[in-house]
Amino acid sequence: MPGPWDSDAKASNKMIVTTTPTVEGRMATQYLGLVAGEAIMGANIFRDMFAGIRDIVGGRSGAYEDVLRGGREQAISELVDEARALGADAVIGVSVGYAAVGSNDSMLMVAVTGTAVKLA
Repeated sequence: MPGPWDSDAKASNKMIVTTTPTVEGRMATQYLGLVAGEAIMGANIFRDMFAGIRDIVGGRSGAYEDVLRGGREQAISELVDEARALGADAVIGVSVGYAAVGSNDSMLMVAVTGTAVKLA
Protein backbone atom coordinates (compact mmCIF):
# COMPACT_ATOMS: atom_id res chain seq x y z
CA MET A 1 0.00 0.00 0.00
CA PRO A 2 1.56 3.33 -1.02
CA GLY A 3 2.18 5.79 1.76
CA PRO A 4 3.50 9.34 2.10
CA TRP A 5 7.00 8.03 1.59
CA ASP A 6 8.79 6.44 -1.33
CA SER A 7 12.26 4.95 -1.54
CA ASP A 8 12.62 6.67 -4.92
CA ALA A 9 11.12 9.97 -3.77
CA LYS A 10 11.15 12.21 -6.83
CA ALA A 11 8.16 14.44 -6.09
CA SER A 12 8.56 17.16 -3.49
CA ASN A 13 5.68 15.74 -1.44
CA LYS A 14 7.38 12.33 -1.03
CA MET A 15 9.66 11.46 1.86
CA ILE A 16 12.59 9.07 1.60
CA VAL A 17 12.37 6.57 4.48
CA THR A 18 15.17 4.03 4.72
CA THR A 19 16.69 1.61 7.19
CA THR A 20 20.16 2.40 5.83
CA PRO A 21 22.38 5.05 7.46
CA THR A 22 22.69 7.01 4.19
CA VAL A 23 20.79 7.69 0.98
CA GLU A 24 22.80 6.48 -2.00
CA GLY A 25 24.02 9.35 -4.13
CA ARG A 26 22.84 12.01 -1.65
CA MET A 27 24.70 13.62 1.23
CA ALA A 28 23.05 14.46 4.53
CA THR A 29 23.80 18.15 5.06
CA GLN A 30 21.97 18.56 8.36
CA TYR A 31 20.78 16.14 11.04
CA LEU A 32 17.49 17.41 12.42
CA GLY A 33 16.99 14.88 15.19
CA LEU A 34 15.24 11.71 16.20
CA VAL A 35 11.70 11.17 14.94
CA ALA A 36 9.26 8.46 15.97
CA GLY A 37 5.86 7.04 15.30
CA GLU A 38 3.79 4.62 17.35
CA ALA A 39 0.61 2.66 16.82
CA ILE A 40 -1.16 0.59 19.44
CA MET A 41 -4.00 -1.67 18.40
CA GLY A 42 -6.35 -3.64 20.62
CA ALA A 43 -6.38 -7.36 19.94
CA ASN A 44 -9.89 -8.60 19.18
CA ILE A 45 -11.09 -11.65 21.16
CA PHE A 46 -12.62 -13.33 18.08
CA ARG A 47 -9.52 -12.69 16.00
CA ASP A 48 -7.45 -14.16 18.86
CA MET A 49 -9.63 -17.25 18.97
CA PHE A 50 -9.44 -17.86 15.22
CA ALA A 51 -5.70 -17.10 15.16
CA GLY A 52 -5.26 -19.73 17.90
CA ILE A 53 -7.15 -22.29 15.84
CA ARG A 54 -5.06 -21.41 12.80
CA ASP A 55 -1.88 -21.85 14.87
CA ILE A 56 -3.03 -25.31 16.00
CA VAL A 57 -3.89 -26.40 12.46
CA GLY A 58 -0.88 -24.67 10.96
CA GLY A 59 -0.47 -21.84 8.50
CA ARG A 60 -0.31 -18.10 8.83
CA SER A 61 -2.62 -15.82 10.77
CA GLY A 62 -3.81 -13.36 8.14
CA ALA A 63 -5.83 -11.40 10.71
CA TYR A 64 -2.74 -10.64 12.83
CA GLU A 65 -0.63 -9.94 9.75
CA ASP A 66 -3.20 -7.38 8.58
CA VAL A 67 -3.26 -5.70 12.01
CA LEU A 68 0.54 -5.53 12.17
CA ARG A 69 0.79 -4.26 8.59
CA GLY A 70 -1.77 -1.53 9.30
CA GLY A 71 -0.01 -0.59 12.52
CA ARG A 72 3.34 -0.37 10.75
CA GLU A 73 1.87 1.87 8.03
CA GLN A 74 0.27 4.13 10.67
CA ALA A 75 3.51 4.37 12.69
CA ILE A 76 5.58 5.19 9.58
CA SER A 77 3.03 7.82 8.59
CA GLU A 78 3.44 9.47 12.03
CA LEU A 79 7.24 9.30 11.68
CA VAL A 80 7.00 11.03 8.28
CA ASP A 81 4.69 13.73 9.68
CA GLU A 82 7.21 14.45 12.46
CA ALA A 83 10.08 14.61 9.96
CA ARG A 84 8.13 16.96 7.68
CA ALA A 85 7.43 19.27 10.61
CA LEU A 86 11.21 19.55 11.07
CA GLY A 87 11.72 20.31 7.37
CA ALA A 88 13.40 16.98 6.59
CA ASP A 89 13.97 15.54 3.13
CA ALA A 90 14.48 12.00 4.44
CA VAL A 91 14.47 9.75 7.48
CA ILE A 92 17.48 7.45 7.71
CA GLY A 93 18.41 4.58 10.03
CA VAL A 94 14.76 3.61 10.51
CA SER A 95 14.09 0.83 13.00
CA VAL A 96 10.75 -0.97 13.39
CA GLY A 97 9.82 -2.75 16.61
CA TYR A 98 6.80 -4.81 17.65
CA ALA A 99 5.55 -5.70 21.14
CA ALA A 100 2.55 -7.07 22.96
CA VAL A 101 1.47 -4.67 25.72
CA GLY A 102 -1.34 -4.26 28.23
CA SER A 103 -2.82 -6.66 30.71
CA ASN A 104 -2.48 -10.20 29.37
CA ASP A 105 -0.73 -8.77 26.28
CA SER A 106 -4.13 -7.58 25.03
CA MET A 107 -2.72 -4.91 22.72
CA LEU A 108 -0.18 -4.85 19.91
CA MET A 109 2.31 -2.00 19.55
CA VAL A 110 4.39 -0.98 16.57
CA ALA A 111 7.09 1.65 17.11
CA VAL A 112 9.35 3.16 14.45
CA THR A 113 12.27 5.53 14.99
CA GLY A 114 14.77 7.17 12.70
CA THR A 115 16.87 10.28 12.12
CA ALA A 116 15.37 13.16 10.16
CA VAL A 117 17.89 14.75 7.77
CA LYS A 118 18.20 17.42 5.09
CA LEU A 119 19.81 16.17 1.88
CA ALA A 120 22.04 17.90 -0.64
